[in-house]
Amino acid sequence: MHLLNIHGVGDVRLDPYQRPDPGPMDVVVKMKACGICGSDLSYIKNGGIPGPGKLTPLGHEGAGEVMFVGSEVQGLKMGQAVIVNPMNTVSFIGSGGPEGAFTQELLVREGRLNHNLLPIPEGISYEIAAMCEPLAVALHGVNRADAKAGDKIVIFGCGPIGLGMVLWAVDRGCKDVIALDLSDERLERARSLGAHTVNPSREDVPARIKQIHGAEMVFGREKAGTDAYIDAAGGPKILADVVALAKRRARYVITAAYLQPIELPAGPMLTTEMTITTAVGYPTEMPEVIAAMSRLKDKIAGLISHKLPFERVLEGLEIAATPQSAKVMIEFEGAAT
Repeated sequence: MHLLNIHGVGDVRLDPYQRPDPGPMDVVVKMKACGICGSDLSYIKNGGIPGPGKLTPLGHEGAGEVMFVGSEVQGLKMGQAVIVNPMNTVSFIGSGGPEGAFTQELLVREGRLNHNLLPIPEGISYEIAAMCEPLAVALHGVNRADAKAGDKIVIFGCGPIGLGMVLWAVDRGCKDVIALDLSDERLERARSLGAHTVNPSREDVPARIKQIHGAEMVFGREKAGTDAYIDAAGGPKILADVVALAKRRARYVITAAYLQPIELPAGPMLTTEMTITTAVGYPTEMPEVIAAMSRLKDKIAGLISHKLPFERVLEGLEIAATPQSAKVMIEFEGAAT
């Protein structure tokens, strides 16, 4: 077997691997599909978690088939198709612990049904199931924006998380969802999901948002009619741009990871009473995503831009770093069964 590990800054390798023996409370999952996350790329740039000097296994967007069930584990059975919820694993799978899902056989310590291992609905492929984790991140961001049917929403960034947010916002009935990105390929995917699109490299962003969402006056200044903005891009100017655009009590959610401080233009916020908050992970969203998979599976499939076998995972990392990609899915032997 092999396991994808970070050895240092920019140094990621597919290493030979011997899976630890499972205990009576553990479950082993034969991996079928695992998506490459932007976090994986960030971890590689950083040299691992918490930093250089510690071997960091990668992979946290996984789905597979149960191949071992410990004697004290209840509710799970051999051959069951499951999605891994890494946030609920005791070893923080793929995010600093000893296990990562980019391996043929994944040890899930203290495996629990409907907690860190969730059943895949009948008729859902492993690659669609593996989209559950990023789609749950996206849904949590939309939930933190308190997005409701009829709300006007702007989403900055059309990577896999941003595209997932477009999917959920449109599905929820938000009005005139606007997606921004510099990649025309990603904008095309956003349009296919039902969004208006803006490319900031060649369009006047404030003017386009006001054109689509309308405008209103706040203390003598023209503001966009947007109800909520979600930052899935991480651009240092986005916050200032949103503050300049925000109408009275508009909402702004930061989901992107900022590694450097950004300036807060607090003065203009006083006149609008806008709200700034953040979103991370998916405390409660995974079951909701799974419940919607059968209904949305075709749209979810459209978020996957590349599929590669496990032995080409290093190539997949390179593809995932390009602006033309959406979700890069790594498939394991027997993934189609």
